This record gives sequence, structure tokens and C-alpha cells, in this order.
Amino acid sequence: MDALNGNEVLLTEQNKELVQQLLDLDQSHLFLSWPPPGEKDNEKQQLLEQLQHLDQNYTGGLATYIKNAKQLLEDSRSGKNAFEGFVPSVPKGKKLDFGSEEFKEFEELGVAASKEAAFVLVAGGLGERLGYKGIKVALPTELASEKCFLQVYIESIRALQAKAGGSAQLPLAIMTSGDTHARTEALLQDNAYFGMQPGQVTLLKQEKVACLSDGEAHLALDANNPFAVQTKPHGHGDVHALLHSSGLLKRWVAAGVRWVAFFQDTNALVFRGIPAALGVSARYGYDMNSLAVPRKAKEAIGGIASLQRPDGGHLTINVEYNLLDPLLRANGWADGDVNDASGYSPFPGNINQLVLKADSYAAALEETEGIIAEFVNPKYKDDSRTAFKSSTRLECMMQDFPHGLPPTAAVGFTVVWAAYSPVKNSPDDARAKAAGGNPSHSATSGEVDIYRTNCAALRMAGARIEGPEPREFNGLSVDLWPRVSWSPFFALTFSDLEAKIDAASVRLSKDAVLVINGAGVRIKSLDLDGTLVIDAAPGAEVVLDGLKAQNRGWKWQALNPNKEMTEEQAMRGFKVCRKGETALKLEYPTEGKYVYPEKADAGKEGVKTERAAVA
Repeated sequence: MDALNGNEVLLTEQNKELVQQLLDLDQSHLFLSWPPPGEKDNEKQQLLEQLQHLDQNYTGGLATYIKNAKQLLEDSRSGKNAFEGFVPSVPKGKKLDFGSEEFKEFEELGVAASKEAAFVLVAGGLGERLGYKGIKVALPTELASEKCFLQVYIESIRALQAKAGGSAQLPLAIMTSGDTHARTEALLQDNAYFGMQPGQVTLLKQEKVACLSDGEAHLALDANNPFAVQTKPHGHGDVHALLHSSGLLKRWVAAGVRWVAFFQDTNALVFRGIPAALGVSARYGYDMNSLAVPRKAKEAIGGIASLQRPDGGHLTINVEYNLLDPLLRANGWADGDVNDASGYSPFPGNINQLVLKADSYAAALEETEGIIAEFVNPKYKDDSRTAFKSSTRLECMMQDFPHGLPPTAAVGFTVVWAAYSPVKNSPDDARAKAAGGNPSHSATSGEVDIYRTNCAALRMAGARIEGPEPREFNGLSVDLWPRVSWSPFFALTFSDLEAKIDAASVRLSKDAVLVINGAGVRIKSLDLDGTLVIDAAPGAEVVLDGLKAQNRGWKWQALNPNKEMTEEQAMRGFKVCRKGETALKLEYPTEGKYVYPEKADAGKEGVKTERAAVA
């Protein structure tokens, strides 16, 4: 241990074993700057403790991590294709037309299956990339209701729980990180778990992995602290190892869970597709089912493909868009990835929302210990592919789980166009994406897509919806539809919407704002030109019949860059002007039966009326 400059006297037996492993793996640089014993001993201990922590939180320890890194970095340097020798073909799955009779059939199958489902939210990220100092799940999904992502997700699960019936409480696991764990816990506690029982929710904290400074897999020291190793997240693939190592998945299976649905932190539309995807999984017995979206050929989103392995086995898995086209061309597809007669690629777009069959999932994790195939993506300084622009690390993605399934596993997909509009890009990045012909996936698009999808559903049901109005926010051209937002308790599925609204008797002007909270709301007739907010407590049955409302309403106004704005407004490029405007707000805080506006028979037994509060 000459590299320690006499500091081996500071090592415990446990430290000695780990340090010797690191020295044997050419990591002596970690200790070369250490002064003699007696100088900066506390800092040395901090590094040793960090190395022990990194060793304990990676399956196989740091030695395995470094060995894996050396192999993957060599593959990267040589340009090895991870899918070399694989033969692609069009995968098998279900493409559903949102709102169709077939879609509604699978939604209802999924509702029935959900009584034996558990849910996993991957939420390890902060909102810094969006210009937000908090955790992403605390962001409002849209500014009409101002409900945050976590509230919408939990209310969706609670609505499924209520629809499915039975006494079971559907469990939710949330994968957090060191950056988000305490704040996620506080968000839940401060809001009484948004109506869930605390025992329904389990937080699983993801640890970080060591960064690598070069192609020889040397661990990267912090540029400002020679007694600390740089660390970064390992990727959302860690969720599988956490579910396994915590024993949570085993407990779920023992309790009768048959399906596990995974979703990401800032995709408010995901529950427009999860019930149908559960239904598809239940009908076809899929061990893994990827919720997907229609994808244009060569679009910058991974495509789901069926691959024949060199050994003859088959694998259905996501292939990144930059690998898919050359893989197809190398295997006889002369034009590579092209659109078919539907106008879309036959390889649907992966969106990292999954439904797994719980028993086969648990069995696979027993075999693999939750280890997901890793990759490395260094940014090289030049074509020699030796030096990095900045440190890198090994990563893993949860959608690569099929690598751990047996060849006999049934793997498919469910396409639902209405189930995806993530919020992940800053305004600057969003403009660049849009300029390149790609979806902006910003807070701006995330909000307007909620309104677009809700208005599309109402139109399909037969309502008269005016608009959209072309607008520009944060340099992005968007179609702004009437601002329609409803809680999952009002309508989680398309059939719910049809049952709650007599759509043929509903008209919304292009400036209409309609916000509905409450399971007991029913709209028989509505003509809205302005803003209407309905808040109905559990047990309040509210019927809107013959309501024609016209008011100045709320306005979605582009921001003035010279005036103050909140982070939530800045990332969208607009604010909602409520002050000084009129809106019709109907509040029903107690159980009962209500009709609005008042009818001649309102005094009949069992029917109550309540006047609106005008704000």
C-alpha cells in the first residue's frame, strides 16, 4: 500500500480490504494526494466512508462496478453496437384508438384487473432543468386546477381503487433520490398523502454511483475536493433492484398483487392509458407490456422492436432511434425506418411506462437480483475517443428489463396516443426541440396537451367544442383549446366521461374554462362562455341542467419579460389572470342532492339546490 503514504495505519480491517481491491484495479490516484498521517485525517475518513457507501450500494461492490465500466468503455471506444447480430422485426402488441369501443372495452378490463395492481412512480429528479427549485412531482400539472403531479397520480389510483371495488387499498411505491427523498416525504405529509392511507405508500431511496474520469475507468475525484468521489444517478433502472432488495415486491405478490404499473414523474396524461394497458395485459397475459405512442419514422424517440438473438431466442425491447434505423438497414430493410400505411412507423414509440406481471417479474428479479443491463454514454473530446469532455458513469434504464426475462416470456405493447406529454425540457431546450421538428415536451406543451386531450374526449363524446386558438408562449407556437380540467374522481375512463356528461347538450366557447372536482357531478346541459368551477365534496350529488353561463372568466396571458413572474409561470410562458375577472364557482361542501340552476321542482323531497358563489 505504498500509494497511501503511510496512511494505512488509519484503515480498519474493512477499509483495508476495499482499498486493496481499489489499488489492484488501478485506482491508486484516489490516495496519491494524501498527506502523512496526522494531517487532514478527518477528510481521509470521509473519503473512506464514501467509498464504503458506494461499495455497499452497488450489487457486487465497487470492484464489480469498475470491471463492468472497463468493458463498457472499451465497447464504446471501439463503437460496438449492443444489437449487433440481432435481426429486427415488427413487434406484436395492441394499437388502440383513444375513445373507440375497443379502447373502452380494454379500459373496463383494466379497471377490473386494477383491484390486484400495485403502482410504482419513478420520481428521483429535481426541477432545476425546468427552472424550478423544488421536486418535479410538486409542480402543477396545469394552472386551471393547480393540482400538482403527485396529487393527480394519487387521485387517479384512488379513483381506480373506488371503481374496482373490494376492500383492498392499492399500494404505491415511489422511487426517490437523495435530492428528492425528504421533500417527497414532506409533500405527502403536508397534504395528508392526498387522501391515501400512509401505509399505502412506500418510499424507496435510490443511491448514486461513482463517476468515471477516463476510458480506463478511473473513479473521478471532485475537482474542488480531492477527498470526495464525484457521483451521479445510476438511472431509473435501479427501481427493479430496489423493489427486490427491499422485499416490497415479494410482499406485494404474497398479498395477491398480480400487476405492477410503472410511470414517470411528469406525465400527467399517463392514466389516460394505464387502465387500457392493464386490460391488454390481463387479456393477453403479457409478462411485460409497454405503454407506447404512435411514432413517426426516424422520430427522436426509441422504438419498440422484436429482435431475434444470435442464439435464436427472441427479445421485444426498446431500441433507441439512432440505433433502430441502421439496424433495420443492416438486415434487409432497404429504406430503414419508414412509415407504413397508417402514416406512422410500425415500431411504436417507447415512453417508459410499463405494466409487468407480478409473479414472473418477481421470479426474474430472483434470478437477476434486479440488475439491469448497463450502458455508458461518454462525451468524447475528439474522434480518438479516449478523453472525455466531462466525467461519465454507468447507467441503466427500467425499460431494458426484458434482458432479464426468459425467452418464453410474453412481451408486448399498448399504443394510446392520449397517454403521453411529459414535462422535461427548459424553455430554451423546448424551442430547440420544436425548431428541429420534435415535440417540445415542456411545461407549456404539457399543460396545453391536457386541455387538448380533454377537449378531444368531449368532442368524441358529442360535445360542441370551439377552438383552438393559435397562441405563442415562450417562443412556442401552440393551439390553446378551452381550458378543461377534471379530477380523476369525476372521470377516470372514457366510459366515466360518457356517463357523467350528456355531451350532445354541451357547448364550450374557445375561451371557456371548466374545472370539475368531485365524483358526484353530472352535467345534463351546459352552454359555457367564460369560467365555471365546480367543487363537490364526497357524497354531494350535483346536477347541472340548463345552465347557460357567460362571464369575463380567467385569461391565459403571455408573460411580460420585464415584470415579476413565478417559476411555475416562467417555465410555461404564461400566467392566469383571475384578479378582477368574474367566474362562476359552485361549491358543495356537504353531502346531499343538488340541482343548478334552480328548477321549479327544486323543493321536491330528496332534491336540494345551492346558489353559486360568484367570484
